[in-house]
Amino acid sequence: MNRLLVFFLLSFLFKVNLGYSQFTEIINSNRPGNSSGAFAVGKNILQFENGFYYTDEKHQLLNYDVKGYGSDFRIRYGFLYDKLEMIISGVYQNDNFADNRYTPVNDIGRKNFKKFKIGAKYLIYDPKKGISEKPNVYSYFADKKFKWKNLIPAVSVYAGFNIDSKNNPFIRSDVNGLSPSFAIYTQSNFTYRSVITTNLIMERIGSNQNDFEYIISLTHAFNENFIGFIETHGIKSDFYADNKLGFGIAYLLNDNLQLDFGTIFNFKETPTIFQISLGVSYRLNLYRE
Repeated sequence: MNRLLVFFLLSFLFKVNLGYSQFTEIINSNRPGNSSGAFAVGKNILQFENGFYYTDEKHQLLNYDVKGYGSDFRIRYGFLYDKLEMIISGVYQNDNFADNRYTPVNDIGRKNFKKFKIGAKYLIYDPKKGISEKPNVYSYFADKKFKWKNLIPAVSVYAGFNIDSKNNPFIRSDVNGLSPSFAIYTQSNFTYRSVITTNLIMERIGSNQNDFEYIISLTHAFNENFIGFIETHGIKSDFYADNKLGFGIAYLLNDNLQLDFGTIFNFKETPTIFQISLGVSYRLNLYRE
């Protein structure tokens, strides 16, 4: 939820210009959505973002049910520059696969990483870098009105690699080992309370499961503590394709701690997906001037 931290509480509460530093007065988290913002956590910031979810899937055509739970996590560390961060991320799931084509039902317990990645993100363009906008002392609304130039996004790139184990039930059986991952992240702070984030992602490049994903998120800050978001997430590969919709809220407890709640579902029956999650983000603030 870079959107809240990078934008609303900085520009609205603290009047901090992001062009000079990516360190923020409060935690800069991507949760509860799946998208990543363009900005890094800041130099010498170690941050943990973890969610726990319950999932329920039903496939009408293949006649199976999946019920289980899992955890999605990110460990982010800013180093060398404010624009650069290292990221370890993954999704681990433990579920029960019930094949209803058989009597009695064939139940299979499954557990593994659906995704595990190590990589780095670097901000290559910040439209507000070097620009210091002075507040309009004559009109409150002049500062808060929509400005077309705010649609110009900040842009960052991500490069890393996936680590897939053998006999993983959540990916193709002939995919394992290391494979490259590449992404472009954009972020537009188009009003003083709202942000659009777009991710274009290529996973497992060069393997037998080339995944293309796009994520578009809209986040709105209701006040100093509460934000809400809506997100669409598309996935396309020879192994799996889907379009999912997510909603969520987050609550800021203090400068370094955020809690969140979210839900994800889709609109097809091959399979139908419903997921709810609870998450927490915590920042270990080692920032020094």
